[in-house]
Amino acid sequence: MAAVLRNERLRRFSATGLQIIVIAALYFAAGRLGLLQKVNIAGAEVTPLWPPTGIALTALLLLGLRIWPGIALGTLLVTGTIDLNLSALGVVPGDTLAPICAYLMLRRVGFRVELDRLRDGLALVFLGALTGMLISSTVGTGSLVLYGSLPPSGFWPTWSAWYTGDAMGVLVVTPVLLVLRSARMPRDIALYRWIEPAALLAATAGVTLLVTNTTLDLLFLVFPLLIWAVLRFQLAGAAPCVLLVSVLTVVAATDHNGPFTHRSLLGTMITLQALNGSAALTGLLLSAVIAERKSTYRKIEQACIGLAEVVARLDPGDGTPHWPPPRA
Repeated sequence: MAAVLRNERLRRFSATGLQIIVIAALYFAAGRLGLLQKVNIAGAEVTPLWPPTGIALTALLLLGLRIWPGIALGTLLVTGTIDLNLSALGVVPGDTLAPICAYLMLRRVGFRVELDRLRDGLALVFLGALTGMLISSTVGTGSLVLYGSLPPSGFWPTWSAWYTGDAMGVLVVTPVLLVLRSARMPRDIALYRWIEPAALLAATAGVTLLVTNTTLDLLFLVFPLLIWAVLRFQLAGAAPCVLLVSVLTVVAATDHNGPFTHRSLLGTMITLQALNGSAALTGLLLSAVIAERKSTYRKIEQACIGLAEVVARLDPGDGTPHWPPPRA
C-alpha cells in the first residue's frame, strides 16, 4: 500500500513538474513575441499588449496554484533576455503575484471559465485585468526606479504603459484561450459551415488593415464586425476577432502608421489602449449577456416542458403534452 501511494505521489509530482515547464515555455515564447512590438518610455522597454499575463491567468484558472513556479520561471527567462540585473530581477515578483492575486479574486467571487454569465465577464474585466495587474505594473516600475534603471520622472508614464499592456493581455488573450479549451470539432464538417466564420475573420483583418493604414480616424469601423461576431458566434467568434484587431493595431501604432503617424507617444498609447480596451469590453461583455440570455431561455423552456407534462398527467386528454405549442 505504501508503495502504491508513493508511486501515485511521484506520478502527480511528475505531471505537475511537466505542467510547470510547459507554462514557463509558453510564457517565454509569448513574451518574446510581445517584445517584438516594444516601445521605449523614459529608458524602459514596455509593450502595449503583453500576452504572457493572459497565459499566466488562464493557466491558473485551469490548473490551479500549483503551477505558479512556471509563471515565475517564464518571467525570469523573459527578463533575462532583456537585461539580467537587480532591477530586472525585481520585475519577477510583481509579474508572478499579479496573475496569482487576480486568480484568487476571481475564485473568491465564483468565476466560471465558461464566461457564460455577465458577472463572469465583469469579474474578468475589473478583478482579473484592472485590479490584478496593478501589482505587476507598480512592483515592476518601482523596481526600475529603485535600482536606478529609470528616473523618478519616468515612473508614471512607464507605469501607465506597463499597466495597460498587462491588462490588455488579460482582456485579449485569456478569453481566446478559454474558448480554445472548450472548442470541439463539429461532427458535421461541411464546408458551408466554415464560410461565415472565415468571411468574418477575413473582413475583420481587411477592415483593420484598411483603417490602420490611412491617416483618417476610422478605427471605429471595426466595431460593426465585432458586433457581428458576437451576435452570430458569441465569445467563440468575438475573442479571435478582438485578438486580431488588437495585434494589427499594436503593430500599426509601434510602426507609426496610419492614424498614429503624427501622434506623440502619449497620444498613440491613449488611442491604442482606448481602441483595444473598447473592443475587448464589447466582445466580452456582450457575449456574456447573450450567453446568459440563452441560458435563461433554456431554463424557462425546460420549466414549461415540465409543467406541460404535469398538466398532461392531471388531465390526460389524448395523453400527449404539447410544448412548444403547435404553430398555426
